[in-house]
Amino acid sequence: MPLPSPSVRAGSAGAVYFSLLGPLSAMADGRPLPLGPRKQRLVLATLLSRPNTPVPVGVLTDVVWPEGPPRTARKNLQVYVSAARALFGAVDGAGRDRVVHDCGGYRLRVEEGELDTLRFRSLARAGRAAGERGDLRTAARLLREALDLWGERPPLHDLRDSAGVAEEAERLEARCLTVYEDWAEAEIETGRAGLALDGLRDLVERHPFRERLRVAWMNSLHQTGRQAEALEVYDDYRQLLARELGLEPSPAMAALYRAMLGGGRAPGSPRRAVCGVSLPADSRHFTGREDELARLLDVSGGPGGAVLVLSGPAGTGKSALAVRAAHLLAEDFPDGRVHVPARQRDGAARSVNDMLDELGRLCDVGGPRRPDPAQAEDAWQDWLARHRALIVLDDVADETSVRGLLPRSGRCSVVLTARSQLAGLEAVHRIALAVPEDGEALELLATLIGEDRLRSDPAAALRIVRACGGLPVAVTVSGMRLAVLRHLPLAEYADRLEDPTAALDELVAGDVSVRSRLAAGWRDLDALDRDALTRLAGPGRDGAFTLERAMEALDSDERGTIRAVESLIDSGAVTSPAGEVTAHAALYEVPRLLRLYAREHGRPGGSVTGAVREPARGLGGGADRLFSRG
Repeated sequence: MPLPSPSVRAGSAGAVYFSLLGPLSAMADGRPLPLGPRKQRLVLATLLSRPNTPVPVGVLTDVVWPEGPPRTARKNLQVYVSAARALFGAVDGAGRDRVVHDCGGYRLRVEEGELDTLRFRSLARAGRAAGERGDLRTAARLLREALDLWGERPPLHDLRDSAGVAEEAERLEARCLTVYEDWAEAEIETGRAGLALDGLRDLVERHPFRERLRVAWMNSLHQTGRQAEALEVYDDYRQLLARELGLEPSPAMAALYRAMLGGGRAPGSPRRAVCGVSLPADSRHFTGREDELARLLDVSGGPGGAVLVLSGPAGTGKSALAVRAAHLLAEDFPDGRVHVPARQRDGAARSVNDMLDELGRLCDVGGPRRPDPAQAEDAWQDWLARHRALIVLDDVADETSVRGLLPRSGRCSVVLTARSQLAGLEAVHRIALAVPEDGEALELLATLIGEDRLRSDPAAALRIVRACGGLPVAVTVSGMRLAVLRHLPLAEYADRLEDPTAALDELVAGDVSVRSRLAAGWRDLDALDRDALTRLAGPGRDGAFTLERAMEALDSDERGTIRAVESLIDSGAVTSPAGEVTAHAALYEVPRLLRLYAREHGRPGGSVTGAVREPARGLGGGADRLFSRG
């Protein structure tokens, strides 16, 4: 996206410097580096667009061969990655350390001073931070420095015939546009509207429906004494919205227009109604989930907005992952990021109108409270159509409770966390979280008890995470407990957890109890699911079972057993170690801790054969929000 300002290129002698904000390029010691043929440059551009983050092999394959990969795709990718390593090796001798194989993909390690997009992001964050503390002069200067990193040509314009690269370039342009708005508003607030005036006119012509640009342009015209032109900007916009979308400008913009029309002093830079930030704190103990996080950022941060369902058993950290992504996506959502629980404190689903009321308050939807659910929903949809915000609806019970909250148009994104897969929602993206592998669970435990203590008895630490079934909520509680009981040897605590009669009693840290989390999920299951789960988790069963063993335990035929197991899979009460999502996999499993809880509280009833099943609502309560691990 060419900006109405001169370009200043960064870079210093003796260092490598990559640029994505224009054509893909690289400099070292003041001279350009050859980046090879087009496919090799596509791989490098994709790795640079996700710096310091594993990029799955499948993503790279889709970028290079959008029409379908050849048989030699993997080998060819290895050649391109080797070329990237050789590029770094020629500059600093660290090719192997720079491009590493990680989590089923490749991670390119690069510092802020070596990549213009990282420098752009750092300056933009610093500028916004200065603005939030009231230092608008510094904010304007830092934001201008960020904008000056952009070239005269659109980002990655030489590789945009690849859909994957084009999507990343569009995201970069959207971020730049947001920073331009931040900069223009800071200049207007400090009385220097003339600096932004011409650029705002050009950008409004390119983005006619972007209200924030219109407001800034109105204010800059008004501040420079051109009131009639400022009023005309509003009138043009109102007519455009009515003609094309059947909408009206926001209440905030209308109030600005009335202030200007009345000859009063308009606010320096009134923004349209926005959500701001209403998120839980990002946990410092968050570990792993690189692939899932990368996809969540890609999908939700896309320029067109998206709805994504993040599903998985209770305690796998869906909420923590959603919150981490929401914090990282700050630059992509200028109208705010909000987190709304979809359940009451007792675990019951909140009504649609209850959540609409909260969203209306958080996002300043405007107007009086609407007792009519249809009117409230229409007002919310109108707000979504005009804004660019990220909404996290956490611990969703079922499709009905959120369907009216999802955007029908516009550029907002919504992330739904749920134990079930919410199969009744159409046109949504899905990410299913499984229990992490031993290595990730150990990494989480180490963040809580310290690396030195974990290394003092790694075998016992492994026993602990396995006795927790790898479940992040249980590993977290174990770590919290061990952090207090510094004298307790890891081996002794592992012995306690491996005792099936004591494990749930040990998984308590202060007022946080794994048993209480399991109890909330147990209450969510219907009678048939509870009965089936109790039978599958009965004494003498180790948790893993085949379809044949399930038929025996449930005293049911194959069809009835498949329905029962599929319902438990959807609720998160049964998993498939092989990653299958239907009841036809060779092996299934009831997670260890849930198995112990079911033995405590279950009372098996009659056969499930021929029973009419209601859709299971899922397993677990709001516990995911309390724990650090995704």
